[in-house]
Order: sequence, then C-alpha cells, then structure tokens
Amino acid sequence: MHLFEQQGYAATTIPQITAHAGLTTRTFFRHFADKREVLFLRDREFLAVVRQSLVSLPAGLGPVELVREGLAAISPAFAAWREPVARRRAILAAEDQLRERELLKSARLGDAVSDALVERGVSGADARLLAPLSVLVFNAALDDWLDADDESALADHLASTWSRLAGLAAG
Repeated sequence: MHLFEQQGYAATTIPQITAHAGLTTRTFFRHFADKREVLFLRDREFLAVVRQSLVSLPAGLGPVELVREGLAAISPAFAAWREPVARRRAILAAEDQLRERELLKSARLGDAVSDALVERGVSGADARLLAPLSVLVFNAALDDWLDADDESALADHLASTWSRLAGLAAG
C-alpha cells in the first residue's frame, strides 16, 4: 500500500511492487492475477467469515436480526485493522477501476449473505432484498467508524446505521 499511497495506484508498476516486497515478478503472479488484487487480498476469507457468522447464529432469529447479529459478531476483528483499512479505502476512492472492483467485491459479499440467509430458511426473495441492504449498511458503518476521531467500536456504528435505516424506512 505504501507505493500506491506514495506515487498513486496507476503510476505503481508490478516490478516496483515486487522489488519493494522482495519478491520476483513470477512469485507475484503466483499469488495475484493483477496489481488490483493486492488491495483485495483478504476478501475471499472475509466472505467465508461473514457466511460462517450468519449460519452459526442460534435458531429463532428473524432475517434482519440474523444480518445485524452476524455483522456485529465479526466487527471486533476490525479493531486491529482500522489504520490499514482506512488507508486501503483512501486508495480505492482515488481510482475508478478500483472502485469498480470494490463494487464487484461488495456484490459478492451480498451473494454470500444471501446464500447464508437462504441456508437459514429465509426466502430467496427476502434474502435478495436484505443482503445488498446489509452490505450497504456495513459499508456505511465502516465509513462512519473510519471517519470517527474516537475509539468507538465498529459494532456501535453498525447499530447506529441500522437504526438510521429503520428511521428512514419508517418515513
């Protein structure tokens, strides 16, 4: 990320990345399809963690409770990653092609949430409606958390964002 921050994503080459990391170009391509993937390294793991969080919750929760509880359950893990996540978000915001990739990854997160909801017995129609909303709530809460100048927890921002959404939906 240092090179992307220092000289911009577009100006950073794969040979520069590999030299900075002490790798060969061949090794780089064994792990990444392109340089964009450097910024999305943990996304596949994150999808699995979110899915597992949702399917492992106790029975009897409604669909909204499932996503609220599931996302809140994974949020403490972000505390140790606040600074790198903020840096990554700034890099993504500066580049259209990275924002496109982020949207694709968000859609995949929505698919993972939807699949987990269906696995929990939520109808496909309700899962398709709730999953992208939950991703939007998560991303908005994450942005609020990163912008906060305090030591607040991501879970608090998630709860606040869900409440704001409920207020907006109520009219």
